[in-house]
Amino acid sequence: MATTQHAITDEQLLRLPDDGCKYEVVDGELVRISPAGWLHDAIVARLIVALGSDVQARRLGTVIGSNAMFVLPGGNKRSPDVSFVAAGRLDSETNRPFPELAPDLAVEVVSPSDRQRQILDKVGEYLQAGVRLVWVIEPEKRQATAYRGLTDVRLISENGSLDGEDVLPGFSCRLRDILD
Repeated sequence: MATTQHAITDEQLLRLPDDGCKYEVVDGELVRISPAGWLHDAIVARLIVALGSDVQARRLGTVIGSNAMFVLPGGNKRSPDVSFVAAGRLDSETNRPFPELAPDLAVEVVSPSDRQRQILDKVGEYLQAGVRLVWVIEPEKRQATAYRGLTDVRLISENGSLDGEDVLPGFSCRLRDILD
């Protein structure tokens, strides 16, 4: 569950203690996101390995975890659980602690404390910011949803595959392999 604190500067954000929590900045306010637990992190790790291996082998760009924040056009700083940024897009942003761009792929893994409305708000914000593909993985339901737009939505069963579509052409992995 997220809790909101006072407004925060980039400098203060960089000096936050490493307390095991994830933070985002929404509407200028620091939002603390509770630790998500073992299963959540295991799923994130498996997805980073699968995506990272493919992206690195084909030199497509960069795959990162949730310690990185993106400054979206509306000013919010978001940290998807997993992100992909295509090669060449980060070149001018690598010296900045928080790149001012939207990733090409954003992945949110739903944890028990997440509320559906919060997840849908993030998906909408990502899409509005220019994220080309959003995956929301729901471990408890053993399914995922791929969003290309607010009306371009595809449900993926545990027997289906996460498909990189035109964002990561040729990438595909069975959802079950990420969940188990």
